[in-house]
Amino acid sequence: MSTGFTTRTLEITTGTTEAVADLTTDCATFLQEAADGRDGLLNIFVPHATAGIALLETGAGSDEDLLAALHDLLPADNRWRHRHGSPGHGRDHVLPALVPPHATLPVVSGRLALGTWQSICLIDTNVDNPHRQVRLSFLG
Repeated sequence: MSTGFTTRTLEITTGTTEAVADLTTDCATFLQEAADGRDGLLNIFVPHATAGIALLETGAGSDEDLLAALHDLLPADNRWRHRHGSPGHGRDHVLPALVPPHATLPVVSGRLALGTWQSICLIDTNVDNPHRQVRLSFLG
């Protein structure tokens, strides 16, 4: 197997509301170039203190269910010690402990080896920062 490392940064705008942004197509497009039919690993990393990467089904309500669950676990109120930005913004800084800022996925023959309903999603609850970067890195 030949060894190679390729990386690219995506610029994502999530807007002024909490978001689950599906990155699956962006990842597949990146791999068409970077993997060139090889096996390897895709690492997805969001270099922000208030966002994460999750694998979940989208379009059937699971994305909204995830945001609702995060509201239950991390309410946007004044309980947080981290207190700049929008009310309850401290919860956004706890999010990456529950939804990590990275994922590493298998690539087989240049394609993501995802399950039938799995999508790669950026989870962003920080309404104060609508612009995100996501780094995609292929090692193969």
